[in-house]
Order: sequence, then C-alpha cells, then structure tokens
Amino acid sequence: MKRILLSAVVVSSLAVAAYGFDASATWTDQCAKCHGADGKGETKMGKKLSIKDYTTAEAQASFTDVEGVKALKEGTKDKNGKIRMKAIEGMTDADAQAMVKFFRGLKK
Repeated sequence: MKRILLSAVVVSSLAVAAYGFDASATWTDQCAKCHGADGKGETKMGKKLSIKDYTTAEAQASFTDVEGVKALKEGTKDKNGKIRMKAIEGMTDADAQAMVKFFRGLKK
C-alpha cells in the first residue's frame, strides 16, 4: 500500500513539473483583479487606475513584447515614481513570455 501511495505522489509531482507554468492561472490569480478576466479593465481597481481595454488592437499595439516582459518582471510606475503594477515575484523570462502571449490572445 505504501508503494502505491508513494508511486502516486511521484507521478503527480512529475506531472506538475512537466506541465510547468500556467499563464491562465497566473492571469486569474495575479492580473484579473485589475485588468479583468477578459482584459477590458472594467474592475473597480481597473477603473481607479484607468487601465486600458487590452482587448483592442490599439491598446495591444501600445507596447512591445519586450516591454510586456519587463513590466511583468519589474513592475511599472507612474510618472511620479509611484508603483502602478507590482512585479510578479519569481517570474522567469519564459514565464513572462508565456504571459505576454496569453495577454496578446485577449485581443478581439
């Protein structure tokens, strides 16, 4: 019985490790509270911060993929130096690139 349980734990751990980063889950957990689940920014915090509707081509064109990766890894500040968006801690370059790809997919 212990072997079966141990095998199940090992297989589950390997499956999670193989699966890796989940941009959709990260979006829901880290980004949607401001940007909205759909990227329109129509949340209480999104309205307060005047977040763009990132489902539009115009808003999507307002930044490059490199700028998106940098924003995710370093955060963003307003013109007065106040933090506007916190960095996502521990995000790798590959994770940030996956997030930008996910974000680009919000465009209608």
